[in-house]
Amino acid sequence: MDGEFFVDQSCIDCETCRQLAPASFARSPAHGQSFVFRQPTGEAEHTLALAALVACPTSSIGTVHKLDVTPGVRAFPQPIADGVYYCGFAAEASFGASSYLIRRPGGNVLVDSPRAARPLMRRLEELGGVLTMFLTHRDDVADHAEFHKRFGCARMLHEDDVSAATRGLERTPGGSEPIALADDLLVIPVPGHTRGSCALLYRERFLFSGDHLWGDEDDGHLAASRSVCWYSWREQVRSVEKLLAHRFEWVLPGHGRPFKAASPAAMRVELSRLLDRMRARSS
Repeated sequence: MDGEFFVDQSCIDCETCRQLAPASFARSPAHGQSFVFRQPTGEAEHTLALAALVACPTSSIGTVHKLDVTPGVRAFPQPIADGVYYCGFAAEASFGASSYLIRRPGGNVLVDSPRAARPLMRRLEELGGVLTMFLTHRDDVADHAEFHKRFGCARMLHEDDVSAATRGLERTPGGSEPIALADDLLVIPVPGHTRGSCALLYRERFLFSGDHLWGDEDDGHLAASRSVCWYSWREQVRSVEKLLAHRFEWVLPGHGRPFKAASPAAMRVELSRLLDRMRARSS
């Protein structure tokens, strides 16, 4: 749509702008990229469009005139609930994956790596820094070294997903059993998307799922995809089955939409429905 904001052909369809500013950005089925379907109106929509511009990992969003993007920068980290924030500033190296900050008395946790942008670094410092960087899997590590350098955070990634880019991390646990990092933090190995994929459960309320499962953009239900399962679909199914033993209300993924259930019981129903669909694709 003609107007101030536009999306160019470098868009990689990471969905970041559509999550942040759904009133302005949509996906083109014909081209598989985001586009401006309606120019923002009013201050709130304008700020969200600027946040999308700032967060875009490939700088694919532009404006006809030079605008002050400060309101978009100040939008991050964006509060979700109870001390959990979406970081924005997505990194191209992680194909625009979402990353999150958990602000907690026992030390803040950064889940997966955003882009090491100076405004974000300053804001994280203001919020208490980063004690631990939890990397859900090998694909979303991006600028992990820059955050370690700035905050001295201990980085954690399952040993089965360690590569040349992540050798020398402070913690590389193995095995298939859950690992308690603290009373309120539980690491759950969920192989499937990759061999070393892990989810992080916080306060039996928030599940940071990496690329294990996510909310579907179109129908709003939980989803997982065989087409982006790089290791084993059979293991992916088993890993979702494991999650039935845990309580949580939120799924906060690396790719895809966040998903919130009305209660842990409602989440269990949603997981069971997803498993039925996944098992059908296994036959």
